[in-house]
Amino acid sequence: MKNITIECKHITKHFGSGPTEVNTLRGIDMVAYEGEMIMLMGPSGSGKTTLISIIGGILQQDSGESLVLNHEINSMPEEEKTIFRGANIGFMFQSFNLVPTLTAIENAAIPLLLNKHTRMQAMDTASQLLLSMGLDQQRYRNPSNISGGEQQRVAIARACIHKPKIILCDEPTSFLDHDQGKKIMQLLETIKVETNCTLIVVTHDPRILDFADRILEIEDGFIKKAT
Repeated sequence: MKNITIECKHITKHFGSGPTEVNTLRGIDMVAYEGEMIMLMGPSGSGKTTLISIIGGILQQDSGESLVLNHEINSMPEEEKTIFRGANIGFMFQSFNLVPTLTAIENAAIPLLLNKHTRMQAMDTASQLLLSMGLDQQRYRNPSNISGGEQQRVAIARACIHKPKIILCDEPTSFLDHDQGKKIMQLLETIKVETNCTLIVVTHDPRILDFADRILEIEDGFIKKAT
């Protein structure tokens, strides 16, 4: 049997207070296994991004447990959490969050540098990965000088370059055409197979659902359906 990498136990999360309070997650129970790609779907505002942000240690849940590789990630001291996240989790944000003053190759190399690779090793690995993603000509350009779709591919490269045990992707194909989206999902599938990592992909894109091992749907703060 495959090992459990993520276990959410009755996760709740609200935003605001009083009449403006919104209960985004109202009791999420979810298990993910190594070597599995889960697609997380649901209406806008249903809590998909909130959930992966809690799993990634970026947001703190109000109640419940978020066990990541058998660690309650949001109970860790901040410094320990940062080190743990840097070693074990790749996160691709919907807004990309690229560093504007760095080139594409430097942005992609950040996780390797944080994990004590030499600059030469990190830049060489980043160069090869960006080449495989069709970004050879964009390697030395800043984010402001490449397209939204190209920025998205750089963000995905940064999320997976250090071959983390868990990769969390927020709408990884939203700015890409069908062919580029398929290539990105094929790359993520290859990484999953080669490293036996767990991928959780937030998406509205029905074109990529064939890549899923399971599809989970969030509605009204609960996981409603699994396929």
